[in-house]
Parts: sequence; structure tokens; C-alpha cells
Amino acid sequence: MPASPFSASSPDAVVSRLRAAGCVFAEDEAAMLRSAARTAAELDAMVDRRAAGLPLEHVVGWAEFCGLRVGVAPGVFVPRRRTEFLVRRAAALAPSRPVVLDLCCGTGALGAALVTGLDGCELHAADIEPESVRCARRNVEPLGGRVHEGDLFDALPANLRGRVDVLLCNVPYVPSDEVALLPPEARDHEPRVALDGGADAWPSCGGSPPKRPAGSPRAAACCSRRASGRYRTRWTRSPAAA
Repeated sequence: MPASPFSASSPDAVVSRLRAAGCVFAEDEAAMLRSAARTAAELDAMVDRRAAGLPLEHVVGWAEFCGLRVGVAPGVFVPRRRTEFLVRRAAALAPSRPVVLDLCCGTGALGAALVTGLDGCELHAADIEPESVRCARRNVEPLGGRVHEGDLFDALPANLRGRVDVLLCNVPYVPSDEVALLPPEARDHEPRVALDGGADAWPSCGGSPPKRPAGSPRAAACCSRRASGRYRTRWTRSPAAA
């Protein structure tokens, strides 16, 4: 990754500041910050924000996900690279020219990544957090998708009922009593509604992926990951999609 065309703090000094702040991958993060900064003052400000505990993706304004550079904004859930497997699984289940729904979408990364790899998709995404909806629109609308604001399926237009082929949902994934175990950059800077999955990390889902109020998607992929590191997943495929 090329360095910015200026010399602010030396690379070693930036690495030292980040390492002192507890950044495990200080060298990689320093290179990313230097590449993203346009001026020496901006680099200093970015290093200060990261050293103060802001997620790196919030500092630089993007996250890498499935080979895409997905825009990220402060206060929005950062897409995790480990969730890329959910996109791959959904792609394997998807019919041709699918209608795709990314529920609890955050940045919209899952839906954006899926439709980028498929032809003729119709993409919809939804989230309850207004800042997430604004961020997702910047990522999804250039791909021809639409983003809706509201709680789960209540956010969706009536004309979408019965038409969804693929449902993607990375639900709030941490049991309430484990939220305190999260790293501060997640616990303090990402919306709790995107993290806190209630007593057993399947919020509003009754122990299974969210159910549509009418009709059924041909394929669904839903994932919840406990703070302890254990994944819980649900994969479904209707007989019509087999």
C-alpha cells in the first residue's frame, strides 16, 4: 500500500503510537492510515482518533469486504471479514436473477457483495438505525438497490412480499450478558442494537432466522456469532429452490 505523498510522522513513530494504544496490527494499520491521509495534519488527526479507540474503519471511512471497499460511517456496525462466508453460502443457494434482501444491513455490505457477484439481481436492504440506513444507501444505491428504514420486515414495502428469493441476515449476535466482553472499539463505537442479541443472541427470531410475514424466500442465510467466538448459523433452502 503506497504511502501518502508527504512526510508527517515517520512510519516508525506512527507504528509506535498505535502499538502503545494497544493496536495488535500496528504496522498494517499505520500503512493504511498513511495511505488514506491527504495531509500531514489529517494523518495526525487520524492516528489520534485510532489511538483513542475509534475503529480503524471508522477512521478511514471504509472496510474491505469480499474484495469491495465498503463505505463505513461513525456509529455504524463495521462488516466483519469472517462474515464473508455467509455471502459465499448465499451465492451458492441463490437462483438466477434473484430478488435479494439484506436484513439488519448495517452498511449494506452483505447485499452489495452478493449482487456484485451475481447477474440480474434486485437488491433491497433494511435497518432500524437511521445512520446505518444513510450509510447503506451510499453503498447500495449505486448498485441499483434500495434501502428501507424500520424494524425487520416492518421496514419493507408491501410489494416486496412473496417476491424475495434470497434473505441475508447477520443478526445482532452477542448475548446481552456478553456485550461487556467485546473490545472497546465495538462496545463503545458501534450501535448496541447491532450487537446485543438478547438473552440467547437470536433477537426477535424465536430461535431461528427472521420469518417473513407472508410468503417465504427461496433461500435464506442467517448467522449469529457469540462473543465467545462460537458461530450459530441457519441455512435454509425451499424445495422450489432445490
